[in-house]
Amino acid sequence: MRPAAWLTWGALAFFMLNLAALVGAVLVNSFSTRWFGTWWPEGFTAAWYAEAWREYDLFDVLLVTLQVSLAVVVVSVLIGVPTAYALARRNFPGKKLLSLLFLLPILMPPMTYGIPLATVLYKFHLAGSTAGVIVANLVPAVPFVVLTMTPFIEQIDTKIEAAARMCGARTSAVFLRVLAPLLVPGILAASILVLVRTVGMFELTFLTAGPDSQTLVVSLFYSVSAAGIRAQQTVDAMAVIYTASMLVLLVIALRFVNPTQLVTRLKDPAQ
Repeated sequence: MRPAAWLTWGALAFFMLNLAALVGAVLVNSFSTRWFGTWWPEGFTAAWYAEAWREYDLFDVLLVTLQVSLAVVVVSVLIGVPTAYALARRNFPGKKLLSLLFLLPILMPPMTYGIPLATVLYKFHLAGSTAGVIVANLVPAVPFVVLTMTPFIEQIDTKIEAAARMCGARTSAVFLRVLAPLLVPGILAASILVLVRTVGMFELTFLTAGPDSQTLVVSLFYSVSAAGIRAQQTVDAMAVIYTASMLVLLVIALRFVNPTQLVTRLKDPAQ
């Protein structure tokens, strides 16, 4: 094996070892009775999870997280799929500029446009509510659906649509009866990816959430930074719950998402 390969594998092993140590320390501490100044805790208990569930109202937090995530997924798919179809099938003036505008919320750090967005939402009395959190998360979610679905639509042969139109099908019928079944894998992939992104979105949710509209990641931040004395194990237990939920979503996403479909862009020979 070449030295470059050894260095690559060594760096990867070092990274994975440090990652496992960080996650493992939080996981072990969430079950520890007392762990201070020793290599291993004095004992183990699962009581910290029950205390974290009560202290941080995790049922309500998880419910808000679910409501926000599902609402963002549904609305972004309803807006993003027709938009992706227009970008994939039509040529019009300003198409490249529009595509660039869809890229900006994904490429730019959320904080750069999150503060002006939060200011607008506060002006219209939407910030601090669940609706405001949903609107804020739609800003990066809709472009994400558009950019994810465009390659899926481009891979569908335009001759299928032409054949349906020749048989007398209207545009709505072509889209709902012909394209929609073929787009189910892409829609499912985009929905899962948006779900993962929304659950993990901190900046926009932090800037627009109120006391009753915090998602899990924002509630975790407040539990760490809020004033007062609390057991570190309860914070670690909450962190483990958040990490486990994200891990489940990522596993589901990798089960349904084919990375080659997200990057392959087939051009219609007729264009």
